[in-house]
Amino acid sequence: MAQVTFSPPFTSPDDVLSQLQEAGYAVLSPTGVAQWMGCDLADLTTLNGDWDTLPPDEFLKDGGRYRRRRHACFVVAGGQVQQVPHRAHWQPVEYNALHGGMERWFAPMEPATVARPVWQRLLAALAQVSQATFATQPDADAADAAQPWFLEAHQFRIDTTDGIGRPTPEGAHRDGVDLVAVFLVGREGVKGGETRVFEAHGPSGQRFTLTQPWSLLLLDDARMIHESTPIQPLGEGGHRDTLVVTCRRGNFQGADVVRQAQTQAPAAAPQA
Repeated sequence: MAQVTFSPPFTSPDDVLSQLQEAGYAVLSPTGVAQWMGCDLADLTTLNGDWDTLPPDEFLKDGGRYRRRRHACFVVAGGQVQQVPHRAHWQPVEYNALHGGMERWFAPMEPATVARPVWQRLLAALAQVSQATFATQPDADAADAAQPWFLEAHQFRIDTTDGIGRPTPEGAHRDGVDLVAVFLVGREGVKGGETRVFEAHGPSGQRFTLTQPWSLLLLDDARMIHESTPIQPLGEGGHRDTLVVTCRRGNFQGADVVRQAQTQAPAAAPQA
């Protein structure tokens, strides 16, 4: 049976902010991404070689061997990008029922990658659109504009070594951040991998398949739930590569952050 796919609803780079405000998500074509970032598409594709050497994800609780990844964390303030010391990736179980509540120490991103000017530009652009989106909220004020953004970057390769690969083994979910960016870096010899986005508090949804390298999905994480369907092989070595970057105000998510907050919280008043 022929595979049915739906084309992505691409947005003009000039309309990214308005689309995020109105729909809770925006999708950019590769040329749109380059224009939005102010770089050449060829600069982005220089990053692609990293995905061929990603180490296995050792934390998959479903027993699978289909995911490889690297991870790094950054703070962006005033347009300046600063990598922070390597730290564990952590999510509460409320956002990730499968892997939440555990510290996952993934292999760090390669130093040569994070030093590339195009990488710095990519993170700065994501922090900028995160801030612009936040500034439109009713409770935003001038003091908030100076707050830094905390970004986590994940390089993923989902392969079909075992016959099926699951981009989102946790299912449809939110990430507990402000903005989620999903770049399709490439896909080869696979079918499936459909992107699905749904309103977190409403009936509307959208489904489409990203196929063009360096196309991008941006999500307002407070408003939207997302997932990607499993992939199956069309030939030997089938895989799907993505870059996921999350942007969050206030701090990173982390067990260390939770412990610090608990330590600093005032003691409860004694019961009468």
